[in-house]
Amino acid sequence: MKMTKRILAGVCALTLCSGLAACGGKNGKKDGAAQQANMNDDQVARIEAIADSLPDKQLANTEVKWLAHYDFNPGDGQAENPGLHIFQTKYGGSVKYISSTWDNRYTDLAKYVMASDSPDFFPASDMDGFPKGAIKAMFEPIDDYIDLDSDLWSQVKNSNDQFIFNGSHYVAAIKSAPNFVCVYNKKTMEDNGFDDPAELYWNDQWTFSKFSEMCISFTDADADKYGLDGYWYGKALNDTCGTPLIGLENGKLVNNMDKPEIEKVQNLMYDLQKNNVVFDRSSNGWDTRGNGETGNGLGSYLTLFIPVGLWGIENTPENTALFGDVDAGEIMFVPMPRLDDSDTYYVSARIEGYFLCKGAPNPEGFATLMDCLLAADKEASEIGEEQLVEVDHWNDEMIEMRREVYRLVEEHPVYDFEYGVSAELSQNMDTVNQATMITGGDPSTWTSTVQEWKGTIDYLIKEANDNIQTEPTAD
Repeated sequence: MKMTKRILAGVCALTLCSGLAACGGKNGKKDGAAQQANMNDDQVARIEAIADSLPDKQLANTEVKWLAHYDFNPGDGQAENPGLHIFQTKYGGSVKYISSTWDNRYTDLAKYVMASDSPDFFPASDMDGFPKGAIKAMFEPIDDYIDLDSDLWSQVKNSNDQFIFNGSHYVAAIKSAPNFVCVYNKKTMEDNGFDDPAELYWNDQWTFSKFSEMCISFTDADADKYGLDGYWYGKALNDTCGTPLIGLENGKLVNNMDKPEIEKVQNLMYDLQKNNVVFDRSSNGWDTRGNGETGNGLGSYLTLFIPVGLWGIENTPENTALFGDVDAGEIMFVPMPRLDDSDTYYVSARIEGYFLCKGAPNPEGFATLMDCLLAADKEASEIGEEQLVEVDHWNDEMIEMRREVYRLVEEHPVYDFEYGVSAELSQNMDTVNQATMITGGDPSTWTSTVQEWKGTIDYLIKEANDNIQTEPTAD
């Protein structure tokens, strides 16, 4: 699925900040000296001070096995993961990469688990493994191995408590992260006489009505100008109401389609798209403007907003050129707008964290690595910011807004589990997500969308809640 795959790309774009080491990287692991060269002396000293704060212990098994479609270890030219550095230098630990592909990773995981040859851990950041991995007995609870009430883990209690299923925690959540920000080009704003959205945000005036007014004013199909483009505007805008379409309550999945707050925001979305503000992907093979590369249209001043993960702009100037000229100060972003009658900026959220695989041979090693990643997270974020400035040419305004978005996502996260249940639910929710803002045809009212889809979604949710397994299956 195009949407989920592109969200995945964002998980790996800024490796230091996400706690991941490489995306589709090489299998070989560099030695400690080569890795350390990626950090300067001051950064190494800061990381070693963190290592000193962690308990001394001897691991019975120093190797943990990682199954994913990318290597956890940094490849050539990639920055070192500070948490992994601590795991290696303090505990003599190592991460063995078990290679898979995006399409085959769950099938491969099931084969290993059923053959009693399980890996130890698996990525949770893609938001497509929970709760289905718990339902299908592919993962096991972390509660017996990680003390979530400890001084270290209590600081991320809220994030971890979002991933309770059937009474147990299933994700070692390092932190929450934003799924989307609203990226724009400052030159486009200036040329069209619009207020800068960042200034509006800091003045608490960045509202849905202001956002809509700007989109409608800018859109001119005859000039190929559109207020919105991208693959994720429907989901990003829905979550501004603070309620996900598919949520978790008391450890059970729930369908929120008929909640009044969702009806309200979906009606606003429907009214907005009646003005055809979204680039018509239906006429472009269901891709975004041009060849479908994210950012297309912002740098050419033909698109006003693209809701996308921070990964889209956390890259070198050459790789963000479609968004605009970062050296000229063109690229900027804000959270998605708040609803006019709300005082809260809700943030569509994902988790930066990891699953413990069913039958993992080294859960103690997994727990120790998780401690290292969490202990080093703040320092990793600071080093990541330094990279954003030095390598990606971010300015102070961008760094300040990034910190603000991360603050918001910790305080007001909105986790949607629609891609973590089943392929059938994911496919149906793809249709639901774009119903009120569909291009290439008349958008559907939310009332008609609920009437058409609620029964089907309710059935799939009940089926998932009622079918918790104790033994893993491959499907």
